[in-house]
Amino acid sequence: MRRAFPFQLVGQAFLPVRFAPALRRVFAALVFLSFSAPTGAGLWGIPGPAAPQRVVDRIVARVQDDILMLSELRELGRYQQLVQDQAASDDRLLAQLLEQWIVNAEATAARFPRPSEAEVSRELERLEKQFASPEAYRARLQQLELSPAAVRRLLEQQLYLTRYLDYKFRPTSQVDTLEIEKYYREQLVPSLAARGQAAPPLENVQDQIRELLIQREISRRAARWLEETRSRLRIELQLGEGAP
Repeated sequence: MRRAFPFQLVGQAFLPVRFAPALRRVFAALVFLSFSAPTGAGLWGIPGPAAPQRVVDRIVARVQDDILMLSELRELGRYQQLVQDQAASDDRLLAQLLEQWIVNAEATAARFPRPSEAEVSRELERLEKQFASPEAYRARLQQLELSPAAVRRLLEQQLYLTRYLDYKFRPTSQVDTLEIEKYYREQLVPSLAARGQAAPPLENVQDQIRELLIQREISRRAARWLEETRSRLRIELQLGEGAP
């Protein structure tokens, strides 16, 4: 059983590093031009062999002056399959990309520090150890068509976004002793009793309970902030347009 990452708000993390908006628009235009020529036409209109048309990438959302691409959505889904065995639906993946765009935009504007190479390497090592062997890990990457470089990039971005949300909301997400005691009494003790296990003394687990409740509050506050921020943005969804 492989574990999911502890911070769950933005879809286990996973946003490809963003192209500059201008470059992304140029890329989108090139993709359109490459696949809009009539069947049988070669480069610059020179006749060539007939071939079926196929969409290799397309825009799935416009947010402010930026765009989100189908390739990003697919890569996010493959990454989720790597870390938690299944991917969200396309609609949810797109919602997660939009949430991550919001977090990334604010964190970048605030010049929030990126994770160090050593920190990313440690998290990558933890991910690899969730598999039976290095060979099993590499086989899964090949199956999902994910390169080691792509996984490292996605993991680095995951760390960046989750750390920024923690930085932004932890100072106002504190819990008191009564909340800790209530969780211990009403949730932890009954849960362990149902499995035939005795609960440890409260003083032995109160720090873990406090952190769990803080993480819940961070998630709640972040979700509300994301919803409010998204309502102020200019967003055009295009997921249902064109071929998958």
